[in-house]
Amino acid sequence: MKRALFILLLSAFFAPAFSQDAAQEDKGSKPVRFTFGTSLLVDNHTVETPYKGGLELEIHHRFSQIKSYHDLFGIYGSANTRIGLNYGITDRLMVGAGTTKDYKLQDIQWKYRILQQTEDNKMPVSLSYYGNIVIDLRKDDAFGPALSYKAIHRLSYFTQLIVARKINDKFSVQVAPSVAYFNSVPQYSDTTGYKNLNFGISAGARANLFGNHSVIIEYDQLLTKQNLDVQPKPNLALGWEIGTATHTFQVFVANYSQLINQRNLVFNTNDFTKGEFLVGFNITVRF
Repeated sequence: MKRALFILLLSAFFAPAFSQDAAQEDKGSKPVRFTFGTSLLVDNHTVETPYKGGLELEIHHRFSQIKSYHDLFGIYGSANTRIGLNYGITDRLMVGAGTTKDYKLQDIQWKYRILQQTEDNKMPVSLSYYGNIVIDLRKDDAFGPALSYKAIHRLSYFTQLIVARKINDKFSVQVAPSVAYFNSVPQYSDTTGYKNLNFGISAGARANLFGNHSVIIEYDQLLTKQNLDVQPKPNLALGWEIGTATHTFQVFVANYSQLINQRNLVFNTNDFTKGEFLVGFNITVRF
């Protein structure tokens, strides 16, 4: 728990420190616009935030794993969904909340645009800080023996620094180191189980092909080795994005079904090298 608090406190100091640097940018430099089409690149956040006073409605949907035509390749299977709402407090600061079907997860999230890439390359990259707190509302017995249960075991945390660059009008890339912390994780014995504190790295790209149509790709790698015989699998997603001024629609195949960053990073067991994929889509509506 002390380590989790340390992570959150450390994260809180990132934004003010870097915002001072942002304030010192050349006033004559124009910031690059639309590095990505929306706040989401499949499941990872991009550097983008809603404008001041703007609202974003997020709808995430993941079908079950593709297996055979009997369940219409996952469409007839059990699905996982999330509905969330984000609000732009300023043009740089966003807060949001959402609810997810699997594990009855309720999340509060935030993002701050620390630096913005400029057209004259005086600032070569954009930098945003993203974080969340998630509460698991399953029954108490999901968190181990009743004698050791505490309400705080339901909480998990995720924090990430997102570095992105718009290479040209067609192509953008980003990389994001991340930290995830769970107050309670599955333990199968004194020597076997998951770790509370986990580190990871994510990378993604968007290539605009024509008009408002783009290809998107995302990859996540857990860096922390778990005390397990079989380690969690990395995440891979490849999709198609269609964007308008008020809507963005993304459809993709991915090897992970969770909709919360820390759960995808630490608990994914689907192996993309064995073709264990599922179909999903995201819809973002801007008001």
